[in-house]
Amino acid sequence: MHTIPFHRHPLVLSIALGLAHTHTLAADTVTTLPTISVEGGQQGALQQPATTGSRLKLTPLQTPASIDVITRDQIEERGDSNISDAITRSTGITSMAHPGNGNSSLSARGFTDSTSVMRLYDGTRQYGGVGVTFPFDTWSIDHIEVLRGPASVIYGEGAIGGVVNIVPKKPTQGVIQNEVQATVGTDNTQRLGLGSGGAINDKLSYRVDLSGERSDGWVNRGDSRNLTFSGALRLDVSPDLYFQLSHAQGRQEPMRYFGTPLVNGRQLSALREQNYNVADSSIVFNDRWTQVAMEWTPNADVTVRSKLYLIDSKRHWRNTENYAYDNATGLINRSGDTEIFHDQAEIGNTTDATFRNRVFGLKNQVSVGVDVSASSFQHRNNGYSGTPNPASVDPFNPVAGNYGNSVAVPAYRNKADQFAVFAEDRIELSDKWSVIGGLRYDHADVSRTNLMNGTQAFARTYTNVGWRLGTVYAVTPDLSLYGQYAEAADPVGTLLMITAVNSAFNLSRGKQLEVGIKQAFADRKGEWTLAAYEIRKNDLLARDTVNQPVQVGQQSSRGIEAAFSLAFAKNWKIDVNATVLDARYDDFSLNGVVLDGKTPPNVAEKLANVWLSWNVQPNWLLSGGMRFVGKRYADRANTKTLPGYATTDLALQWKADRATTVALRGFNVFDKAYFTTAYYNDSQWFYGMGRRVELSVHHRF
Repeated sequence: MHTIPFHRHPLVLSIALGLAHTHTLAADTVTTLPTISVEGGQQGALQQPATTGSRLKLTPLQTPASIDVITRDQIEERGDSNISDAITRSTGITSMAHPGNGNSSLSARGFTDSTSVMRLYDGTRQYGGVGVTFPFDTWSIDHIEVLRGPASVIYGEGAIGGVVNIVPKKPTQGVIQNEVQATVGTDNTQRLGLGSGGAINDKLSYRVDLSGERSDGWVNRGDSRNLTFSGALRLDVSPDLYFQLSHAQGRQEPMRYFGTPLVNGRQLSALREQNYNVADSSIVFNDRWTQVAMEWTPNADVTVRSKLYLIDSKRHWRNTENYAYDNATGLINRSGDTEIFHDQAEIGNTTDATFRNRVFGLKNQVSVGVDVSASSFQHRNNGYSGTPNPASVDPFNPVAGNYGNSVAVPAYRNKADQFAVFAEDRIELSDKWSVIGGLRYDHADVSRTNLMNGTQAFARTYTNVGWRLGTVYAVTPDLSLYGQYAEAADPVGTLLMITAVNSAFNLSRGKQLEVGIKQAFADRKGEWTLAAYEIRKNDLLARDTVNQPVQVGQQSSRGIEAAFSLAFAKNWKIDVNATVLDARYDDFSLNGVVLDGKTPPNVAEKLANVWLSWNVQPNWLLSGGMRFVGKRYADRANTKTLPGYATTDLALQWKADRATTVALRGFNVFDKAYFTTAYYNDSQWFYGMGRRVELSVHHRF
């Protein structure tokens, strides 16, 4: 594998050029910089276009779906440097991240993992459902859009639970501005971010961001480090046409921690900081995303967009992953010495055109497009066998020892050639009432080659038609009622890792009905939304009494979601969201055990977030918040319960001058011990992060 060192990358070098060029363009320019204010955050978010819910550039008020927008101001105020931490501040989303899924899997509306909750980077998906490992750091992120509920009509199969779109900072016209942020914290945490952007001339503008972090972590031998870069160059050929070249890449060496085993059916608090992995373990993720985009608006009624993208991901795990308590010896037995290599590549293009016209005298917008991609995924492993030395360790004082001698060999290569055609239409029946419909046809040819003997394991074609019909009634310009019905699909397994046996099954089908209300009020200083939904997913993959896979059964979820935001009094602002849902297997059995009425694993049926800000003085901002995650089950039979928890964060920001902000932040300030998820077995749970404190200095120039 060949990766260009960051310090030699041509786009990284442009940081230095941009910093030097600043003095020639802006030496005599007075720059107006943001102030600390509770007026930031989501103010006006319902009126700003959100591209994730539609290709028609509709605002959330105009879209018949539930959409949250996490702004850059919110990310900075809350101090969320990790993408998953930022995402889970939104309504109804929880993280079930662990090293095996690339630390990226999410749960939404009762459905879990990368085959049901899709992640995008700048509107582009990495095809195949393999755990996405980029982006992971928020420094280069402009905002995050969260669309809850089925989204196959827009992005294809694999989004019954929802879609999260992580949007990077983009080139902007205007004087070049630079920024630097340095952070130090507990657990020997050190973080540095550099950014620069602005106009090179009247045609060219750019944006570059570079960040890195290292930490010792909150468990023994829990050290981690990462480095990420993103850059974009935009050419405005004319007011009607622009091209943009962007490139982003990241390298992660996350914590090599695979959870803590149950001892006699329960977790012992004395084991909270123990790590049972071997000393010579390794996890490395390398990702590169490159894109060329174009947008052309020949007249006020036509917009054409196209993007050509290339994605490359290489991942490596080499760890002892399985731990079980032995009641007879009082020791932790370690097994599952696992070495895995992922080599994933994708090239694709998405092109769409939007037309604004009149149909029978009514205002109408229609978008049509195509989406094509070719993906390959090569997998090497060691058969997941091998035993570390020593194989058994003291739970309270484990000897790390060393990895076994098993060697990874080429196992299989999956390929997917995918194309889709889609259309979306919005017609305004009156000034207040609009109807929106969408349709997408997906076709994917998936094959698998056994690399051990060179034979083809299977070749299979999957097709799906996803559609949505919704309506929005604007009672006032700031108050909308909406409803929608949608049909979507999920694969029964990760398509780029699917086995020959599982490839024989069709896609699982899902249906959703949703109604809701959205309103901006108090001169748009406040917003609130309320949604109720029901989702049913059929054709689940289970196992019969002789442990053979069968496609049977149904899973459902119904719930209510609410969000409220208000800048109130003189210097106060509050953001609150809450979710209550009922997720269950309606008709499902596993190995002859009937699971009807049980809650699927890793699904929290009660969730809430709150964040309160107070401008104590013009240059001082005091803020804090709480996350609440209700109980979840570690197994399908609901015999093992991950307890619910609430964590509290606090922050104090001081604007030292117009260009410099100092922030002191505390996370999980009461040092709550909690569990984020279970591993691939139900008796090995991941502790969440303990108390940590960080001091940051952010300077713009």
